[in-house]
Amino acid sequence: MPVTISRSLFVFSVLYGGMTCIAGVLGVKQVALGPLAVEAGIFGFLLLVVISSAIAELHGQKTATSLVRLGFIPLIVSALLIQIVLALPHDSGMYPPAVDAFPIVVGQSARMMIAGLVSYGISQTLNVLIFSRLSRGEGKLVWLRGIIASVISQVIDTLLFISISFLGERPIMALMAGQMLAKVVLSIVLVPFLIMFFVAIGKKLDAGVNTQ
Repeated sequence: MPVTISRSLFVFSVLYGGMTCIAGVLGVKQVALGPLAVEAGIFGFLLLVVISSAIAELHGQKTATSLVRLGFIPLIVSALLIQIVLALPHDSGMYPPAVDAFPIVVGQSARMMIAGLVSYGISQTLNVLIFSRLSRGEGKLVWLRGIIASVISQVIDTLLFISISFLGERPIMALMAGQMLAKVVLSIVLVPFLIMFFVAIGKKLDAGVNTQ
């Protein structure tokens, strides 16, 4: 029998899968937001937080947690493809600066890849859990639940990723503190509005005919 999936779940799942892949690429660039210095991948990861929270609100914790687990598929596949492409010889006519830049942009050590998988799985699962549990079945204060879940999960994400990636190789306390501060500020400023926006869009999508 054909499986019916709501429009919002279909659209948000496609977007979620894309964000899991692009967030790591964006992280290559460090951006300045006033006094805060942060790797640009945070914007992709905050969208993952927002999308998973919106799906938890619209379709329940179990569905959102399943989406987080399925997110490992594009993460792992993209990581494997990157390693294959890096191992292949470049074309002699390739733009010379790009030859040296490409491995810097997309290449990561095995340790950082493992850190990314661990921090992603734990922080995103924790975000969905906290966001859903704070609801108490009432579905109120979406914006506040979004802030609390995002702040806690992003702090845990930073602790895990930086510790696994750099512990023993470089001082990490200042780096960790800066990343945490930036993520907390952005979670408070951006997440509540984005979650309410995504929930509203999801309800509007589901008001139409379901997609099969």
